[in-house]
Amino acid sequence: MNFKDTSLQEAKKDFQYLLDRGFPRTGALNFVGNHYLLNEEQRNYLNRSVFSKKKIESRKKKLILLSDVKDKNVFIDGYNVLITVESICNSGDEFLVNCDDGVTRDIKAVFGKYKKDETTQEALNSIISLLKMFNPKSVLFFYDSPVSMSGKLARKTQELLKSLEVQGDAQTASNVDAELVKLSREVEGVVATSDGIIIDNVETVLDIPSYIARMNKKIK
Repeated sequence: MNFKDTSLQEAKKDFQYLLDRGFPRTGALNFVGNHYLLNEEQRNYLNRSVFSKKKIESRKKKLILLSDVKDKNVFIDGYNVLITVESICNSGDEFLVNCDDGVTRDIKAVFGKYKKDETTQEALNSIISLLKMFNPKSVLFFYDSPVSMSGKLARKTQELLKSLEVQGDAQTASNVDAELVKLSREVEGVVATSDGIIIDNVETVLDIPSYIARMNKKIK
């Protein structure tokens, strides 16, 4: 996708204009997408990367530096973070974007259809090794239990945490969003995710993929 395409950039401006004025997101996206004859890929780009100025300001205030995780609990939105890091590990990926709210997202990711591949272990190693460098108190991964093979992925994550000597755990949950929000309110810690709904309901957010992307020089 050509992110600098003139019509796409104009559509982006119009979409944010409507969001700033309180128009419903879905309706605004359909209106702009139809007006500019955008395809599904381009609409997905707008939906995952463009937000109202108020939302942008609110979310950016919640983002913390990686160095701030020292001696803190880190709660990870498992599939959300893993799939984006897998995209970074896959050289040639062209859908990784630094979105308007300051968060890095893979704009083509479809989490419900996740399938483990050869980059899964590499991605998990990258995530855990990166966090280890900054000495968190513990690292807890949550994977959506409705997604196939989540139990096996949780066990694999547990093995990697142990082998890399990082205090933590991995488990499945039927509602990861709710679990992360609940933990963020009951236990002092940081939530690692790019999910907008979660970001809007927690106090502090860590964007792990952005750091890995910078190291791999793949962020746009």
